[in-house]
Amino acid sequence: MALGKVIFIDSVHHVLWDRLSEMGWECEDFTKITPAQITPELPKFDGIVIRSKFKLTKNILSSLSKLKFIARAGSGLENIDLEFCKSEKIHVFSSPEGNRDAVAEHITGMLLMLRHNLKRADFEVRKGVWKRAENRGYELKGKTIALIGYGVMGKAFAQRLSGFEMNVIAYDKFKRNFSDELVKEVSLNEVFESADIISLHTNYLPENKYLFNKDFINRLAKPIVVINSARGFNVNTNDLVEGLKSGKIIGACLDVLEYESISFENIPDQSESEAFKYLLNSENVLLSPHIAGWTHESHFKLSNVLADKIEDWMNSN
Repeated sequence: MALGKVIFIDSVHHVLWDRLSEMGWECEDFTKITPAQITPELPKFDGIVIRSKFKLTKNILSSLSKLKFIARAGSGLENIDLEFCKSEKIHVFSSPEGNRDAVAEHITGMLLMLRHNLKRADFEVRKGVWKRAENRGYELKGKTIALIGYGVMGKAFAQRLSGFEMNVIAYDKFKRNFSDELVKEVSLNEVFESADIISLHTNYLPENKYLFNKDFINRLAKPIVVINSARGFNVNTNDLVEGLKSGKIIGACLDVLEYESISFENIPDQSESEAFKYLLNSENVLLSPHIAGWTHESHFKLSNVLADKIEDWMNSN
């Protein structure tokens, strides 16, 4: 007899389906069904597998008396009412361990590409333009990079940076005494005073909206490069553009943008946004479509990590 029924709302690597089935769960595929069609089906399920296209609000969750767990393939949990789940003892699993390496490699590549002018140089050479002095880059060695948020993603990035002989510092609003062999814990004031590069690794929390804004930029002691691979709403794009125009921001690596849809699958029409147009036309801005954590390897690992966590939870009960 099956342990219970699990609904797959978003498509994930088949290893999660396979392993849940081996554990004794009965899995059902609802990945091609609209949210409106899914909602009335949810009460019959004991487990839910999602990514980002479906919101599990208190209103929806309160009607799911059978629900034992939610498995979110990825790191962000903003589409789940965590307080309600905690109150009802619904276990919520996520898998940031599954794509931390992908994120760390991606933003390391973006940083190198930006500071060594690789995008522009490649484009020019392909057009028959051979400019050497104009495309000289800046070395990372000896520079100070500040991580805002030192969780799973921040630590993975710090591991990659360790070979560059940089001064890696970190500020985390919710942690204390986390200095290790990779980073030195500092105050936010020290970030403002010391950073040459700032990389954002903050969670999706209301207080992190527009964390990087005009006031933040004005407190910087020197021009910086900013990296955002966390959530688009961390950065006020209008303020970022003003910083780029003024020279307070000398470059930006953006894998996420505040304009993204809730599912991260597209950006609504931004033809009227002057700030977005500026980013598109700026040589010192690198953009990618929210893919830092989305490699061929992480596709598997995100689901396999979830299976590990669910199996451990079952074995502990």
